[in-house]
Amino acid sequence: MPPQKRLDLAVYAPALVANDGRTLAVVRGMERALPGLRLKWEVGEGGRPIELPQRDAWLVEATTRGKLPLLCNGDESYPVTVSGRGRSGRLGPGGQPLLDVHAELPLDATVIAAAGEMLECVAEGACAFWGHATPDDAALDIAYQTAPTLEGPPSPRRGLPALRLLKQIRAPEIPYFLGWLNYWSAAAAQAIGFPDPARDAELLSRARRTASGGWVVQLTDAPLDLDDPAHLDTLKRTYERFPEIGARAAP
Repeated sequence: MPPQKRLDLAVYAPALVANDGRTLAVVRGMERALPGLRLKWEVGEGGRPIELPQRDAWLVEATTRGKLPLLCNGDESYPVTVSGRGRSGRLGPGGQPLLDVHAELPLDATVIAAAGEMLECVAEGACAFWGHATPDDAALDIAYQTAPTLEGPPSPRRGLPALRLLKQIRAPEIPYFLGWLNYWSAAAAQAIGFPDPARDAELLSRARRTASGGWVVQLTDAPLDLDDPAHLDTLKRTYERFPEIGARAAP
């Protein structure tokens, strides 16, 4: 049996501080977006789930140590995970430290239907600059846009543009890359010039505004599949529209 396809979700937010309630907001947001989801297990040694009877208090304590430890739903046949880690300013955009939050979910009809709301809940809960949710197959191709080769610069697949490393991007508001679903905070949208009603009619038809003034922008109706020429063309055209993404704009 082929491995189950996954949805990769990630948001990039300001670094955690003392008494930070954002990790709890992220976890509760995921549970709110996906009916029946309960992230009440820690992933222990060997991947064994360990139930957390006082999950919220445990998470608050972990946050004081600057962590969102790996949590899961306790179902090894249908695994959902979320975790967060700090990125030092030395490796961050504009020299600023970040909190990177990552979640993985099965790519099935239920998750596809909830993906936009989940990305919004996680991103707004984390007060993120930007984020994405992308099927793992497409995410692998996208990773080649930044991965250095033995010869030096990245060698993207499928004619996609090469992107700069995160530490080479001038400000944390500028998105690193595009995904299937894209969360752009109000600051990120302003940084890349979205929306322009005359140029972004197609994107706006699959976009919605968030409570904080950000946007969730969906590139394709179905999950992004770069074996589909129409999906690949949409991704390329969106990169052309927003040269700031990946720091490709001329200085």
